[in-house]
Amino acid sequence: MDKNELYPIFLKVNHLDVLIVGGGNVGLEKLSFLLKSSPNANVEVIALDFLKALEELAEQHPNVKLTEKAYEVSDLENRHIVIGCTDNLEVNLQINKDAKARHLLVNIADTPDQCDFYLGGIVTKGHVKIAISTNGKSPTTAKRLRQFLEDVIPDNITDFVQNINAYRSTIKGDFQDKVDALNKLTEGLVNKQDS
Repeated sequence: MDKNELYPIFLKVNHLDVLIVGGGNVGLEKLSFLLKSSPNANVEVIALDFLKALEELAEQHPNVKLTEKAYEVSDLENRHIVIGCTDNLEVNLQINKDAKARHLLVNIADTPDQCDFYLGGIVTKGHVKIAISTNGKSPTTAKRLRQFLEDVIPDNITDFVQNINAYRSTIKGDFQDKVDALNKLTEGLVNKQDS
């Protein structure tokens, strides 16, 4: 049976340096996705030219820099994450090769076998964030799951998270005692009510 072997992590991209190479529709999509979840992400977008919508998005985010130029290997210096999304497959494959040589995490748009990571569906409600992946098999399924979770997670979930955090600091005992107390308090989140 085929399994999704991806390991989800949540990156503090406001502490990292992200490079996007490509200023077209896919570059706009990648930048929009990143900024929707992390509005203070540090991003440089390099391209020969930029869509007007991408320029307008960048103007709204002071940590986004647009550089009009062709990609060069030196653009990878001091980067943590690289996204290649030009309309030239040869350039994208070169970006992947150069990034791999520097042990950088790389995503090459529309080329799953050239990616270290995917940009999946994300649900955000206050302090709660859920990442959804279909292992690149069905973005539509990820989208529908995201919409479903956005509907069922209450808007006041942040209050719940903050209350649990405050309660956690008052629990006495060892680690296991604290885990047991928090599990007992939150078990109603997953136990179905008898009707």
